[in-house]
Amino acid sequence: MDVSALKLLPGRYCNSLTEYSRFVTREVMIGDLAMGGDNPIRIQSMTTTDTMDTIGTVEQSIRMINAGCELVRITAPSIKEAQNLAEIKKQLRQRGYDTPLVADIHFTPNAAEVAARIVEKVRVNPGNYADKKKFDQIDYTDAEYRAELERIYQKFAPLVKVCKEYGTAMRIGTNHGSLSDRIMSRYGDTPQGMVESAMEFMRMCETLNYYNLVISMKSSNPQVMVQAYRLLVETMVAEGMNYPLHLGVTEAGDGEDGRIKSAVGIGTLLEDGLGDTVRVSLTEEPEAEAPVAIALVNRYSERKAASPKPSPQASVLNSQATKEASQTGGDAEGAYLYKKRQTYEANAFIGGHMVPRVVVDLSKANLKDAAVLNDAGYIYAPMLDKYNMAEQSVDFVYFGDELPSFNLPSNLKQLYNYNTWKKLTSKTLCHPVFTLQEFIEADDRSSALNLVRLKPADIDSDAFGSLPFSNSLVFVLETDALHGMADQRQFFFKMEELGLDVPVIIKRTYAFETEDIELRTQNLQLYAATDLGALLIDGFGDGIWIDTVQVETKVITSTAFGILQATRSRISKTEYISCPSCGRTLFDLMVTTQMIRSRTSHLKGLKIGIMGCIVNGPGEMADADYGYVGSGTDKVTLYRGKEAVKKNISAANALDELIGIIREDGNWIEPVEG
Repeated sequence: MDVSALKLLPGRYCNSLTEYSRFVTREVMIGDLAMGGDNPIRIQSMTTTDTMDTIGTVEQSIRMINAGCELVRITAPSIKEAQNLAEIKKQLRQRGYDTPLVADIHFTPNAAEVAARIVEKVRVNPGNYADKKKFDQIDYTDAEYRAELERIYQKFAPLVKVCKEYGTAMRIGTNHGSLSDRIMSRYGDTPQGMVESAMEFMRMCETLNYYNLVISMKSSNPQVMVQAYRLLVETMVAEGMNYPLHLGVTEAGDGEDGRIKSAVGIGTLLEDGLGDTVRVSLTEEPEAEAPVAIALVNRYSERKAASPKPSPQASVLNSQATKEASQTGGDAEGAYLYKKRQTYEANAFIGGHMVPRVVVDLSKANLKDAAVLNDAGYIYAPMLDKYNMAEQSVDFVYFGDELPSFNLPSNLKQLYNYNTWKKLTSKTLCHPVFTLQEFIEADDRSSALNLVRLKPADIDSDAFGSLPFSNSLVFVLETDALHGMADQRQFFFKMEELGLDVPVIIKRTYAFETEDIELRTQNLQLYAATDLGALLIDGFGDGIWIDTVQVETKVITSTAFGILQATRSRISKTEYISCPSCGRTLFDLMVTTQMIRSRTSHLKGLKIGIMGCIVNGPGEMADADYGYVGSGTDKVTLYRGKEAVKKNISAANALDELIGIIREDGNWIEPVEG
């Protein structure tokens, strides 16, 4: 593809922000597997076995392939592991598996050069392949900076030449948490630094006429990850490049949290047509990752460029970004900084500087039993006839046309359809939900809060122009479009064009064909995290409403708060930044993660990094408050931020020591019994 034909405008990182169109990249061959171009989005994962355990690695690779992996990545931390890739590959081929293998390299150029002669692809991290990370702050002159680049080139060029000779592909994979001291000193801990770290290596490759590249911008923070990929695409196109993108949120964690966090980051980019291969990083067995990645990717197989017509603002992220981009030349300081859409505060409860609110629908539940509210985060105690609020208590409950027959919590806001609301004898904490036409024609409205349901196309209607605007108005934005996120995003663009600062609750409704309850639950987490998370990442939305009758209310509640947590919009629980494990891991990561979670999950708002080895240590934890990092056999090093405060202590005592550090800092609270 002629990249010059793309001609992206300043601040533009995809073909369109209002209709689905996959961004076409250069086709790259990984063995016999084609990636990029018009090829399907490829699925991959990484082994967790010791690379020297040939049989174990082969068996695990086969389980991954059978689960749907089209590439298998294996760590090669030293020459001996790199050499053993030949035996692993041989045994896989003998068993009839020709899936391309990828060698994961950190710190060791000589291991990379060995691996590149054996496997179909090598992954290098520009932050630690030939650069240094000692957390030193160094002021480089331009001449010193160029000299460092020349030194790196001399170390990196031999690998490129081997890859050219053997037809080996390469992934240049930047990680937010392992940017080199040199990059950090000049660009800081930013998406721009991530992009430049990769671009330096990409330019070196092109100087050597090597183009068999795949690029990634990983972070444990989905917001940073999304910004970095967007900036990467714009930067590549400006320099005449269009390499395939490997998408992933690193150290996403396990279970619901890992799936939601991954979907927020990966799904947001897939929605914009970006991404040629996906790896979902979960702290679980690697064969559990491929089905999640497949579920994310499969949504786009039926997508066509048939969404709403672009608005005048569709060339950039939003109109605020347009203004900033025009002032800053469209660089990372403009279109790629998070900025929440400004709205007024309705009823001093939603909009403005308030955290996004959560709505759940209980209109079809048993409204004769107060325990029905347990799943919405209000725990009913029958003996005391009172409610206790959980960490994740919803803000609104929608009852539709139904009336509960029990007393409700004194702080829970209730939503009723307009005609039912009108008949209520007491309207305290009760608010009406209107259709657009109902609100215009209503003879009775709430003085506190009025919710009006509409679809994006309604903004162009005569009825919308007749709306009686006031600071009690809140929109509930729904969509039934195939590319619903873009449909709703266009509504926000038009709101900005019209200068409207009405708070908006984003509502999505889901129906699943499968009878498998676990699969429904997972798909709800993935789809809602993609659709709602993509808008929240861009600063759009003052509340979220996930609607389905096929998944339990407690799952809907947990998913909603999980999305807000992953987008850093509203913190309601402890966050665990845990790596997915690999052959470098020095302890059982899944068991350790669950052990740490069992004793610290009540520490709302703290971020705890759990890393299997020093490679994924202080750097990969990025913005964690505390870290638990394997540093040797049965040895753990504990971190406060990025500072190692207790080194090489016994794993048997490490969790108690970690809790002691948290306690010393005044961040420990005793868990509540029961």
